[in-house]
Amino acid sequence: MQTTNTEHRRQVLLFGVALALLPRFVWAQASSQPPVMTVWKDPSCGCCKVWVEHLRSKGLDVLVRDTGNVAARRRLGVPAGLSSCHTAEVAGYVVEGHVPVREIQRLLKEKPDALGLTVPSMPVGSPGMDGPEYGGRKDAYQVLLMTKDGGTRVYQSYP
Repeated sequence: MQTTNTEHRRQVLLFGVALALLPRFVWAQASSQPPVMTVWKDPSCGCCKVWVEHLRSKGLDVLVRDTGNVAARRRLGVPAGLSSCHTAEVAGYVVEGHVPVREIQRLLKEKPDALGLTVPSMPVGSPGMDGPEYGGRKDAYQVLLMTKDGGTRVYQSYP
C-alpha cells in the first residue's frame, strides 16, 4: 500500500510540473512558427500571384491584399527608385518586388537593423518572373538590403 501511495504522489507531482510548464511550451511552439507576411498587389497582376505561390510553396504564411500597394510602399518608406510591382511586410521588414524566399528566410534569421529587402524592377528569372512564357530566360539581378537611412547594399547576387 505504501508503494501505491508514493507512486500516486509522484504522478500528481509530475502532472503539476507538466501543467506549470505547458504555457511555456505552447509559447515556444507558437513563436517558432514563421510570421505572417502581408502582400499588397494589384488584383490583376499575374507575376504577383506567381510570387505569392512561390512564398506559400516554401512554407510562408501569406495574407494577400489586392489593393493599396502604392500606399503601403509609401507608408513603409520604400524609396521610389527601389520599388517594384508588389510590396510586402513581414516581422517589421519591407519586402519589395520579386525577392526569393531564401533571402526572406535569411533576413528573418539574421535580423539586421534595416528597412528590408528589394529586387527593384521586375527581372526575368526572379521568382514570379520565371514562368514558361519567358522561355527559360534568366537575367542577372541583385537582392538589395535597404538601410533605414535610405541607402542600400547588395544582400545577394543572382547571376
